Amino acid sequence: MRHLLQKLRILLVAAGLTGLMLGGAMAPAAASPGICVGPVCGDGFERSGTYPWLLRLRVVDQQGRHERLAIDCRSGVLTPLAGPVERGYAQAVAQRACRFTLEAAA
Repeated sequence: MRHLLQKLRILLVAAGLTGLMLGGAMAPAAASPGICVGPVCGDGFERSGTYPWLLRLRVVDQQGRHERLAIDCRSGVLTPLAGPVERGYAQAVAQRACRFTLEAAA
Protein backbone atom coordinates (compact mmCIF):
# COMPACT_ATOMS: atom_id res chain seq x y z
CA MET A 1 0.00 0.00 0.00
CA ARG A 2 2.77 2.41 0.94
CA HIS A 3 4.61 1.52 -2.29
CA LEU A 4 1.48 2.38 -4.30
CA LEU A 5 1.16 5.79 -2.65
CA GLN A 6 4.86 6.47 -3.25
CA LYS A 7 4.44 5.67 -6.97
CA LEU A 8 1.40 7.96 -7.12
CA ARG A 9 3.36 10.81 -5.54
CA ILE A 10 6.17 10.32 -8.07
CA LEU A 11 3.67 10.40 -10.94
CA LEU A 12 2.02 13.54 -9.57
CA VAL A 13 5.33 15.35 -9.11
CA ALA A 14 6.42 14.38 -12.63
CA ALA A 15 3.09 15.55 -14.06
CA GLY A 16 3.35 18.83 -12.17
CA LEU A 17 6.92 19.47 -13.34
CA THR A 18 5.97 18.66 -16.94
CA GLY A 19 3.06 21.08 -16.71
CA LEU A 20 5.35 23.81 -15.40
CA MET A 21 7.85 23.28 -18.20
CA LEU A 22 5.20 23.23 -20.92
CA GLY A 23 2.89 25.99 -19.71
CA GLY A 24 4.50 27.68 -16.76
CA ALA A 25 3.54 31.14 -17.99
CA MET A 26 -0.12 30.15 -18.25
CA ALA A 27 -0.37 28.32 -14.91
CA PRO A 28 -2.36 30.21 -12.24
CA ALA A 29 -0.31 31.45 -9.31
CA ALA A 30 -2.73 30.02 -6.73
CA ALA A 31 -2.73 26.47 -8.14
CA SER A 32 -1.76 23.74 -5.69
CA PRO A 33 0.44 20.77 -6.59
CA GLY A 34 -1.26 17.59 -7.70
CA ILE A 35 -3.78 16.90 -10.44
CA CYS A 36 -5.50 19.93 -11.96
CA VAL A 37 -8.49 20.07 -14.31
CA GLY A 38 -9.65 23.55 -15.23
CA PRO A 39 -9.77 25.75 -12.11
CA VAL A 40 -9.81 22.81 -9.65
CA CYS A 41 -6.74 20.99 -8.30
CA GLY A 42 -6.60 17.89 -6.15
CA ASP A 43 -3.96 16.63 -3.72
CA GLY A 44 -3.68 14.66 -0.50
CA PHE A 45 -4.72 11.38 -2.12
CA GLU A 46 -5.37 8.51 0.30
CA ARG A 47 -6.57 4.97 -0.41
CA SER A 48 -8.78 3.29 2.15
CA GLY A 49 -7.23 0.18 3.71
CA THR A 50 -10.64 -1.38 4.31
CA TYR A 51 -12.16 -0.46 0.94
CA PRO A 52 -9.41 -0.43 -1.74
CA TRP A 53 -11.73 1.09 -4.34
CA LEU A 54 -12.34 4.16 -2.15
CA LEU A 55 -10.04 7.15 -2.75
CA ARG A 56 -10.05 10.23 -0.52
CA LEU A 57 -8.67 13.54 -1.77
CA ARG A 58 -8.59 17.25 -1.07
CA VAL A 59 -9.71 19.63 -3.82
CA VAL A 60 -9.24 23.40 -4.04
CA ASP A 61 -10.34 25.91 -6.66
CA GLN A 62 -8.80 29.21 -7.73
CA GLN A 63 -11.09 31.16 -5.40
CA GLY A 64 -9.60 29.37 -2.40
CA ARG A 65 -12.60 27.15 -1.65
CA HIS A 66 -11.52 23.68 -0.57
CA GLU A 67 -13.02 20.47 0.71
CA ARG A 68 -12.29 16.79 1.31
CA LEU A 69 -14.00 14.34 -1.03
CA ALA A 70 -14.24 10.59 -1.48
CA ILE A 71 -14.77 8.76 -4.78
CA ASP A 72 -15.76 5.18 -5.39
CA CYS A 73 -13.32 4.30 -8.20
CA ARG A 74 -15.51 1.38 -9.31
CA SER A 75 -18.62 3.42 -10.07
CA GLY A 76 -17.22 6.97 -10.21
CA VAL A 77 -19.62 8.28 -7.53
CA LEU A 78 -18.30 11.35 -5.74
CA THR A 79 -19.24 12.00 -2.09
CA PRO A 80 -20.58 14.47 -1.00
CA LEU A 81 -22.74 15.24 -4.03
CA ALA A 82 -22.81 19.00 -3.36
CA GLY A 83 -20.28 21.44 -1.94
CA PRO A 84 -18.39 24.70 -2.47
CA VAL A 85 -16.10 23.35 -5.24
CA GLU A 86 -17.71 22.91 -8.68
CA ARG A 87 -18.59 19.22 -9.01
CA GLY A 88 -17.88 18.75 -12.73
CA TYR A 89 -14.21 19.66 -12.35
CA ALA A 90 -13.93 17.91 -8.97
CA GLN A 91 -15.34 14.73 -10.56
CA ALA A 92 -12.77 14.94 -13.39
CA VAL A 93 -9.90 15.40 -10.91
CA ALA A 94 -11.09 12.45 -8.81
CA GLN A 95 -11.52 10.14 -11.82
CA ARG A 96 -8.05 11.03 -13.09
CA ALA A 97 -6.62 10.24 -9.63
CA CYS A 98 -8.39 6.86 -9.75
CA ARG A 99 -6.80 6.11 -13.13
CA PHE A 100 -3.33 7.08 -11.83
CA THR A 101 -3.67 4.83 -8.79
CA LEU A 102 -4.76 1.91 -10.97
CA GLU A 103 -1.78 2.47 -13.30
CA ALA A 104 0.59 2.71 -10.33
CA ALA A 105 -0.75 -0.58 -8.93
CA ALA A 106 -0.15 -2.43 -12.22
